[in-house]
Amino acid sequence: MKIVFYSPEENIQPWLDELGKALPHAHVWAWSAESAARQADYAVLWAPPADLFASQKHLKAVFNIGAGVDRVMSMPNLPAGVPVVRLNDAGMAVQMAEYVCHALIRHTRRFDVYDAHGRASVWAREPAIDRQAFPVGIMGLGDIGARVAQAVAGFDYPTLGWSRNPKSLPGITCYGGKASLDEFLSRVRVLVCVLPLTPETEGILNATTLSKLKPDAYIINVARGRHLVESDLLQMLASGQLAGATLDVFGEEPLPPQHAYWQHPGITITPHISAITLLPESVSQIAEKIDALQRGESIDGVIEPGRGY
Repeated sequence: MKIVFYSPEENIQPWLDELGKALPHAHVWAWSAESAARQADYAVLWAPPADLFASQKHLKAVFNIGAGVDRVMSMPNLPAGVPVVRLNDAGMAVQMAEYVCHALIRHTRRFDVYDAHGRASVWAREPAIDRQAFPVGIMGLGDIGARVAQAVAGFDYPTLGWSRNPKSLPGITCYGGKASLDEFLSRVRVLVCVLPLTPETEGILNATTLSKLKPDAYIINVARGRHLVESDLLQMLASGQLAGATLDVFGEEPLPPQHAYWQHPGITITPHISAITLLPESVSQIAEKIDALQRGESIDGVIEPGRGY
């Protein structure tokens, strides 16, 4: 068995070492232009160059070392008929839940205001909050979105969820399908995006949809930058329709130094760290699935090309 690995953002050697330990019967190497002629059975990767797929003619499956597969699925040289497999959580859901709850509580409990008070040596208390005034809506109820929704509900915020297909989660008011989106948005003050990026969801956070939220709404985007229309967000913040946003993902990453987000007082920025891929958990899951495929068994996490997730 032969496995090729690629990632422009990771320290490659630990991945090669862990894959070698988990699959001792496999030959594992890092893809490069110099090694392009070597043919692999499986590719384990993140944000690959087009040349990788152009060079690999015998792949049985492609494993993406992240929850979002939009970069891989949009590659023009992706071999037709070769399954693309995403990670099922692998420790990312709890990180995403932590991040969202931190951003939510920082906003609703006014910890951003307390930070400013601290820098100015001001001793002042903000009024206690009414959680019922901050209904939270989670867009996307897959493995990660469901964990986020349950974590938010655990802090007694009214919690709603919306997904393409109807879901049922204890303690969460769930909506499903396009026809229910407007009603969902109208009941939400804090909107969290955990959607996969597909042609249907690109730009879904725009002036039309965001204007349906409750007044002084707050946006938390931990999915993909291209879900959000940047100019619409800035205009709605300027007009007072939105109270602010916490953004972990952007249309261009790294976010350019001259971007308007950096200096905006209502926007909190983090560098795509809401859920960091965990090496041991990810390799263990990938190895189990490769072994299953080698035995001729079916696996979960295979992307449906028509849906993009």
